[in-house]
Amino acid sequence: MSDRIPLIDKKFASRVDWNLMRTFVDIVRAGGIGAAARTLNRQQPSISAALKRLEEHVGTTLLHRTATGVEMTTAGKAMLALCEDMLESARMMPHQIAQATKRVEGFVRIQIVSGLVSPEFDEAIASFHRRNPDIHIEIRVSPWRQVLDALEQGEVEIGVSYDSSVRGSLMYEPLLVERQQLYCSRSSPYFGHRVSRLSDLKDERFVLTGEDEIELITHLRRRNRLGTRASGLAEDINEAKRMITLGVGIGFLPILAAEGEVAKGRLWPLLHADVEPSYDIYLLARTDPARDTATQLFWDEVFRRVRALRRA
Repeated sequence: MSDRIPLIDKKFASRVDWNLMRTFVDIVRAGGIGAAARTLNRQQPSISAALKRLEEHVGTTLLHRTATGVEMTTAGKAMLALCEDMLESARMMPHQIAQATKRVEGFVRIQIVSGLVSPEFDEAIASFHRRNPDIHIEIRVSPWRQVLDALEQGEVEIGVSYDSSVRGSLMYEPLLVERQQLYCSRSSPYFGHRVSRLSDLKDERFVLTGEDEIELITHLRRRNRLGTRASGLAEDINEAKRMITLGVGIGFLPILAAEGEVAKGRLWPLLHADVEPSYDIYLLARTDPARDTATQLFWDEVFRRVRALRRA
């Protein structure tokens, strides 16, 4: 079958077997037809036949077989996005029906890193509460590794955190890109100046953030011998900001968490903007799809807002 532009089939929806779309997603997620057959405990020829029937329905090739598995065509990428949306809608149906009948109660337990600034996340909480006033929202704050551990151990249902690797037991949805800066207070001789070499600050008193420190920042700091004269320690970003503002020492902070004090002239960013460290902050949940309705509705609320922001 060639990768020709398919003709529009106006009766596609009535003719296609929706299970073919689910199988297509399973093939892509597994990384190949054989892998999907093993995952689904089905015979490989039946998986291949399902893919062929779907391609016949849409009139074009969706996947090319490769030495390592499969590779999506342009049409395949479009099909995957549509199929995932449909599967998500189907999975959300009982939760949305429960919400529509005003019968949703329960708890949503969320664990986040300190100093988080995300208008999308805040708006999702506000919208979620308006739609579901009987659901109790609990938010805990902890260092980023504890967020991941709490999710894996089932202590909370939703997390917002950085992660230096990927844990197979968790789902990762990018929420925002966070940037950090190195700040000093008005009492510092560096206030009003930028530094080109971080190593010039190796003898400065430093406020550390302990277990809450992002690994990217840890490597950067140690490489330039920053923090060898530790004069303060706070596991919470807001308390670290307090000490830096009071002149206890210089230290790294997320830019959005510090912008209020910068605007007031109480903190000064020492790094040039083009060298600010940046990293992803994720919306996290366990991969177990059997979430309760309250948790699923909250995940969907944040997910829809993040996706809409990306498409804007």
